[in-house]
Amino acid sequence: MFKKFSLVFMGALLLAACGLLPGQTSEPRTLTVMTHDSFAVSEAVVASFEAAYDVQVQFLKAGDTGSVVNKAVLAVDNPLADVLYGVDNTFLSRALEEGIFEPYDSPLLAAISDQFKLDPENRALPVDYGDVCLNYDIAYFEENDLAPPANLEDLLEPEYEGLLVVENPATSSPGLAFLLATVGHFGEDGYLDYWSGLVANDLKVVNDWETAYYTDFSRWGGTRPIVVSYGSSPPFEVIFAEEPMEQPPTAVVTADESCFRQIEFVGILKGTENRDLAEAWVDFMLSVEFQEDVPLQMYVFPVNPQATLDETFVKYLAIPEEIASVDPADIAANREAWIEAWTETVLR
Repeated sequence: MFKKFSLVFMGALLLAACGLLPGQTSEPRTLTVMTHDSFAVSEAVVASFEAAYDVQVQFLKAGDTGSVVNKAVLAVDNPLADVLYGVDNTFLSRALEEGIFEPYDSPLLAAISDQFKLDPENRALPVDYGDVCLNYDIAYFEENDLAPPANLEDLLEPEYEGLLVVENPATSSPGLAFLLATVGHFGEDGYLDYWSGLVANDLKVVNDWETAYYTDFSRWGGTRPIVVSYGSSPPFEVIFAEEPMEQPPTAVVTADESCFRQIEFVGILKGTENRDLAEAWVDFMLSVEFQEDVPLQMYVFPVNPQATLDETFVKYLAIPEEIASVDPADIAANREAWIEAWTETVLR
């Protein structure tokens, strides 16, 4: 009797040591990853991580990049997630200044080019990059016997009146990237005059990329044949077309500093109770398996050079001839002022 009781008692102690009570079974831990609304990843890729670490990954989509950063900043003392993905070089300085990330020197950083590493303390680690450019609906211009715009200046001409839709830089990362393209191209003394000209030419502004591309862009049933999107959007149109295509239905304006290069980062949120899993997830996002999934899911390029790209993606990729450049320090110092001045000029 005593021996039987002792065995039961010892079993209970072992269960307690494992964090379990008699009658309970082990349950996977949960890792919460906060992202922007455009985040996408293959189910099979996530499942492989979950199986490897006996974890359930929960994605918390929190709006566009600006909204994501704002929410993370407001919750800095009580984080909403363990990891944040999607802050880019247009909002990076605010995320770092507000101290929302914990440093992590991932071993996979060694394979990644220094051009993508914008935080020397490794609080934000690069995952992908893409060029934000003007995209246009080829069919519209052919049907209307109109040449597509060749550069930013063309959009001020009368023949392009009412044809452009852009995203609000205060709420959208591609919108902010395009604003920075105009700052880089026209300079601080000239970019607002340019935007005043766009307003006079019946510019339309929406809050996010999804609305601009899938609601207002004429390729998807809207009335605007020019949209701010990515240099990788045309191959995406081919790869995910319902019926096979020989050529993409859209094209990109790449000349004369008309594009801005956007780099997206992942970081471990300060205060996470799952630091080990958070590190594992960051490593996973930088791994070849995840990186090769990125282009077909989010229109952007992997930063890991060991990842190979889909042949169609490479074939129809639009490479800017010369990218509009704005120093990261200038972005950090002037971003809010530029956005405020843009708002006064364009929306009021």
